[in-house]
Amino acid sequence: MEPVLVSAATGALKPVLEKLATLVGDKYKRFKHVHREVSLLRDELATMHAFLLEMLEEESPNERDKLWMKEVRELSYDMEDCVDDFIQDIESDGFIEEMKNWLGMMMARGRTASEIHGLKKQVIELSKRNGRYKTEVRQSNASHKVKEDFSQTMNKGTLHARALVRLNSTPVAIDKPKAEIIKLLTEVDGCGSPEQLKIVSIVGSGGMGKTTLANQVYQELKVGFQCLAFLSVSRSPNMMNILRRILSQVSRQPYANTIEGSEEDLVLKINEFLQDKRYFIVVDDIWSVDTWDIIKRVFPKTSIGSRIITTTRINAVAKSCRSSFNGHIHDIGPLDIEHSRQVFCRIVFGPKEHCPSHLEEVLNQILKKCDGLPLAIIAISGLLANKESTVSKWNEVKDSIGRALERNNSVENMMKILSLSYFDLPSDLKTCLLYLSIFPEDTIIEKKNLIRRWIAEGIIHKDSRYTIHEVGEMYFNELVNRCLVQPVKDRYDHKVTRCRVHDVILDFIVSKSIEDNFITLVGVPCVPINDKMKVRRLSLQNGGEGNSTLPKHLVLSHARSLSVFGNTDGIPPLNVFIHLRILDFGGIKQLKEHYLTNIGMLLHLRYINLRGTGVSKLPKGIRHLRYLEMLDLRSTEVGELPASLLNLRKLVYLLTDGAVKFPDGIMKLEALEVLKRVRVFSQTSNFLQELGQLKNLRKLFITLQDDSSTRRETEEINELYKVTASSLRSLVSLNLRSLKIMSGGSFLQQEPLCPAMLNLQKLILIRSPVQQVPEWMLLLVNLQELRIEVEGIRQKDLCILGSLPALLILEVEARGCSKDAKLTVGGEVGFPCLLKFLYYIAGEGMNLMFTTGSMPMLEMLKIYFEPDETKALATGAFEFGLGNLPRLATVEVGGLTRASRVVQAAAKACLERAVRAHPNRPALLNDTLRAHPARRFRP
Repeated sequence: MEPVLVSAATGALKPVLEKLATLVGDKYKRFKHVHREVSLLRDELATMHAFLLEMLEEESPNERDKLWMKEVRELSYDMEDCVDDFIQDIESDGFIEEMKNWLGMMMARGRTASEIHGLKKQVIELSKRNGRYKTEVRQSNASHKVKEDFSQTMNKGTLHARALVRLNSTPVAIDKPKAEIIKLLTEVDGCGSPEQLKIVSIVGSGGMGKTTLANQVYQELKVGFQCLAFLSVSRSPNMMNILRRILSQVSRQPYANTIEGSEEDLVLKINEFLQDKRYFIVVDDIWSVDTWDIIKRVFPKTSIGSRIITTTRINAVAKSCRSSFNGHIHDIGPLDIEHSRQVFCRIVFGPKEHCPSHLEEVLNQILKKCDGLPLAIIAISGLLANKESTVSKWNEVKDSIGRALERNNSVENMMKILSLSYFDLPSDLKTCLLYLSIFPEDTIIEKKNLIRRWIAEGIIHKDSRYTIHEVGEMYFNELVNRCLVQPVKDRYDHKVTRCRVHDVILDFIVSKSIEDNFITLVGVPCVPINDKMKVRRLSLQNGGEGNSTLPKHLVLSHARSLSVFGNTDGIPPLNVFIHLRILDFGGIKQLKEHYLTNIGMLLHLRYINLRGTGVSKLPKGIRHLRYLEMLDLRSTEVGELPASLLNLRKLVYLLTDGAVKFPDGIMKLEALEVLKRVRVFSQTSNFLQELGQLKNLRKLFITLQDDSSTRRETEEINELYKVTASSLRSLVSLNLRSLKIMSGGSFLQQEPLCPAMLNLQKLILIRSPVQQVPEWMLLLVNLQELRIEVEGIRQKDLCILGSLPALLILEVEARGCSKDAKLTVGGEVGFPCLLKFLYYIAGEGMNLMFTTGSMPMLEMLKIYFEPDETKALATGAFEFGLGNLPRLATVEVGGLTRASRVVQAAAKACLERAVRAHPNRPALLNDTLRAHPARRFRP
């Protein structure tokens, strides 16, 4: 794989060398005043780059070398900014524009030449100060090891497999403490009664597994409660956001719909809503008594049988929680040696959890040093999972742990252990990990957006064998494999779509980012701001307990990314960020278009996220952003895109809501790969025809719901259907691999999309019910993922779906049963490769039976049905034939809470018997769906 472009360790040296090589080429020879300086610079920086890479192999460079490395990094960023400005100045858009700006360009070129000369002097000075790159051989100490090339690791094909093993593994050492907390929450004690409000506060140090334990109890007990909520508070809480999240979860309404009043208004509103309701709420990671004093007021003490769990590191907070209600404290302790071994072996050796005999002794020594701290065990096992299972390799890690733990307290121990995992990473993965320090504590980070940011910053690079997004997926998976980020699975299909960073690991990577001037954090308590260094990446975190005021002398003109969280307080004018690559205002509802004034001056912008903001119109200056690759306008008030958008010829991702009107001429955006979402009836026929000419489009999301403001004639609708179908067929024949259609049931029955759809790999149909599975789907031989809604599903429909040879994921929403009492899934139906099957039957009982030979590869089954209706079918109606699914690992059931208590108990008992009898003992998850999936879709 080609080396990454930008690195936390080497700064921008790599892209600078590439750009300097371009400047000494024939294209720029006419600029002789710059050419000579650049030639000298390139040679000097190439030597400096090689020496810097050599120094990075040292485990403990001295302070002088560390200072020199830092200065080189800073210089490399300034050099790249200077070269980018020069190239930008001399490459104007057309002769007329060039003539208009001739004088300014001449001045800029002179200024750039002077800057390059000044930077060359700095490089020479740095060279002299470091003794012209000492040539003596640098000896490594005993624990030094040669790192395996990461590209080889990716080619092994083990990355995703190991990640999935850990995702599917269940926590160990949970049963005993879980039982104790459940007993405290349910048992009558003293003069109390089970109908009283009860609270348990789990207290323990960071990395002990408090959140995992609380979540396990929550999942076990939540059935039967009217209102549920699970939220995290963190060290610098934004109380308005926390209260809105509580209201959103207990009332089951979108967060955006929670009215923003004062704190007092929200407290009263939540308290009134919970009156006379039975609720179960988990408040995770509380850091101060003052914070708890506000939150506790939302809980009415008169609620019958309600339960609360809190988690905290602070004993005073736990005592305050206990005294607020009829409460208890559970002090979570370290793992014993046996459970420590289980955690370790599950990560290193997989589900069998068996340690080879020759490693037993060193394993016991490693576990003794980890002292039962779950996060430490996970960090070290994640490190060893990527190494050879030899005594010598494990001894190297064990000896490093020993040195790390000398003369340190428990907090420093954890940091030292994490540093072992960090320094074992290849430099590109180090950069990807440090980049996560941009996000506030407890943020759930979307994987796709994270990868897009990595791309825009130049942190990851395209490989000849993979697309750049596939490379990003591999990097993300490797961070999961090494247990440095926590994967967050989608609650419906269990895909890993997001992640979060444990607060102890976040502390560590924040400290490294600050040390290397990789990130500047403003608004985070106890994090220092060095206003003597130029800002490279600014994370402005408003609304918490930290001071979000920018220091007056902070240099922002060289910042490459601006990320704002919370609210609009203190956002500087954009014209100070002249070298910005990334602008992220996502989720700030108060943000209006005037904050985007002067955005046209940010000529290097590659990524703009305005999702969830109050912006209603794009500024005219956006047409100047010719390097822009990603524009996210979802959940904004933008109703129409300007024609100037068509100037963005490098745009790869264009993400909007369905109501947006696009300009004609979309075929000019030749680089476009992802387009969502297009409402067909809001566009012109010309636009729909041009859509079919986007030869690089990989993913498309369209909706065929008619605009309520217009009444279209049948002929007009049919004509738009034909144009749309023609464009879709054209796109799939070019490069389209993923198609999502909303409200297109009649379209699908009227316009067969095959045979041109043979290359399609993913087809998602939302609110698009069909009377039967179209027979043209038989031709989708490359389809790997399908979601479909069928009115009155029949055996024939299952046979068509089962014949798709490449299908891995299938989601079927059946609206009404067929006349058959049961539909049979057996060997003759097919599904040879299916891994995940999600089946929802609306308003009916379960009508599927799995027989011998069913779905031989299936690992995850998710079903939603009406238990009361199922009971009416026949005796033994809850026997679905789960034993005939040989590779089943997870069974998830929805709909139980809608049943009567008697039927609910019968269904649960039957399912538990089936799971216990299955040789795989699959995990059984109950009632994760509290509403029918037809109402779950979020665009």
